[in-house]
Amino acid sequence: MNQRLSTLTGSGNYFEDFVPGDRLRHVRGKTVGEFENQVLTHLVMNTAHAHFNEHAMQSSPWGKRLVFGLVTGSIVIGLATQDTAENALAELGLDELRFTAPVFHGDTLYAATEVVATESADREDAGVVVFRHHGYNQDGKKVFEGKRRVLLKRRSHWGDR
Repeated sequence: MNQRLSTLTGSGNYFEDFVPGDRLRHVRGKTVGEFENQVLTHLVMNTAHAHFNEHAMQSSPWGKRLVFGLVTGSIVIGLATQDTAENALAELGLDELRFTAPVFHGDTLYAATEVVATESADREDAGVVVFRHHGYNQDGKKVFEGKRRVLLKRRSHWGDR
């Protein structure tokens, strides 16, 4: 099979397609299940009772377990990836992560993105895009915000491959 690599990704998410100030609302949502929270919480050895001890959390201000913040951030960034990083060559950094409201099992998360900046890279076939991702629950309440730097392919070098 002789298929061009460029046909396997979207045509509108190369470096040249992102302009500072652009805003995107990502289509998909994701309901957070207990599985996602438990697996990642235990894999990273997070021992906070808030994420896995229902009994202890019954007397907390929330009355139940909370989803681990890095699960929330991962889901929000994942929801944004098809539109922002399908042509990524490398993830360069995550900064200014903020978890602005609690997330619980059964909440549905949605994502929106703002293009903060575009920058030249140290290679001519790619450029750097800085995104600010926002996560919202099913009620429209912001639960996450964070900046992300991604090295993206330039269409001029990769579009015909």
